[in-house]
Parts: sequence; structure tokens; C-alpha cells
Amino acid sequence: MAKKIPLRQCVGCGEMKGKKDMMRVLKTTEDEICLDVTGKKNGRGAYVCRSRECLQKARKNKGLERSFKMSIPNEVYDALEREFENLEAE
Repeated sequence: MAKKIPLRQCVGCGEMKGKKDMMRVLKTTEDEICLDVTGKKNGRGAYVCRSRECLQKARKNKGLERSFKMSIPNEVYDALEREFENLEAE
């Protein structure tokens, strides 16, 4: 039997994709927002496609705000975009 691939919905474009093809954005118990590269940290996770466009869409349509039920300051989005750029550079 084929192994089932866990699907997650992108908070930017709304597409369903495999968990491995996406970036997990994490809200920790201290209400910090960060990228969870391993996908295994504790906390509430939301998923974004590995493209800058989707991160910008999530910023526009407040996808992360809805997922985490809290307002997210622009600095957090800027930090996420920087982390994205670092990952793309690797």
C-alpha cells in the first residue's frame, strides 16, 4: 500500500500541497512567530508554499492572522521574508 502524503493548505494561495513542499510558520506558546524549518517544533503551525509570492499573499489576505487568531506586526512578516531569502540562497 502506498504511503499517504500529509497535505497542508497554504495560507497564501489556498492550494493543498504535500507537507514536505511547504514552509511551516510556527506560533510558539510565548506568541512568537518564526519559521520552523524542521517542521517538528511545538506550537501552532501554519503552512506557506516555498515561494515569496505566497508569503506576500498571506500578508495581504491575513492568512496567518486567521490561522493564529492574533494580529501579526509587519516586522514579523519582514523577518519571515528575510528567513525565506536565506533559505533560497542555500
